[in-house]
Amino acid sequence: MTIVTGAFSYSGKYLTKLLVERGEPVRTLTGHPDRPNPFGSKVEVARMDFSDPDGLVEAMKGAHAFVNTYWIRFPYRGMTFERAVENSKLLFDAASRAGVGRIVHTSITNPSLQSPLGYYRGKAQVEEHLKATGIPFTILRPNVIFGREDVLINNIAWVLRNLPLFGVPGSGKYGMQPTFVEDYAALMLASLDAKGSETTDACGPEAFAFGDWVRRIAEAIGRPARIVHMPPSCAYWASALLGTRMKDVVLTREEVRGLMSGMLVSTEPAKCSTKLSDWLSENAHWLGKDYANEVGRHFK
Repeated sequence: MTIVTGAFSYSGKYLTKLLVERGEPVRTLTGHPDRPNPFGSKVEVARMDFSDPDGLVEAMKGAHAFVNTYWIRFPYRGMTFERAVENSKLLFDAASRAGVGRIVHTSITNPSLQSPLGYYRGKAQVEEHLKATGIPFTILRPNVIFGREDVLINNIAWVLRNLPLFGVPGSGKYGMQPTFVEDYAALMLASLDAKGSETTDACGPEAFAFGDWVRRIAEAIGRPARIVHMPPSCAYWASALLGTRMKDVVLTREEVRGLMSGMLVSTEPAKCSTKLSDWLSENAHWLGKDYANEVGRHFK
């Protein structure tokens, strides 16, 4: 049996589909056990209750592997990066106590214990704790994962469709190297069958400057890219105004800093093959037609 966090959400759902297709028993740990189960009886459901460490151990008993996609994009309603780190440690400790034989963990490109950004520092702390468990592991480091349920690319397209201008923080020349979710799921699946331990970036074949990325999305959906370069603080406040309108968190100050610091590009060879440019051409007809609400998806 394989334990997967978030088998009903995004990357975890695509991995679970592959596991089910090859006949692998799956149990998901989820904070939303009452949500519809698209896999029916093929996937067991257990509550991911961090206030009950013994319950987490029980949920992991009998599993040979654990795939962890748990994390938060931003602090919200009392949930902080520090708390997400402690929750991640609880998951790894539960796996160790339950006798799980392998862990595949989703991290981020360029994590650092010295990072001033809580997201990247927290990811590095989680990696260190995983290594200390002694369980064989694969740490995969993607950055932006795109696909049908994507938030970032979809909402860039939504802004281009619905607003007269698109604000870009600073020069827009900082890079991003996105990964297709189905490629990433296949990489997680292969990592379950690997031996030993490995830490590797998990990015796609194309790296774009952010400004060029916006232009490519605009071209794909047939909308003009009326880009306005803004000081980072202005871009944040513009996104905050949009967030108020949409009852969402569009972009945080820390995300602006991380975006502009070049953290979302890999120095390693691409591990995933699907090009964002090809995917945009094939999916432009629906991209950005509806707004994707991050808060509604994860906090309600």
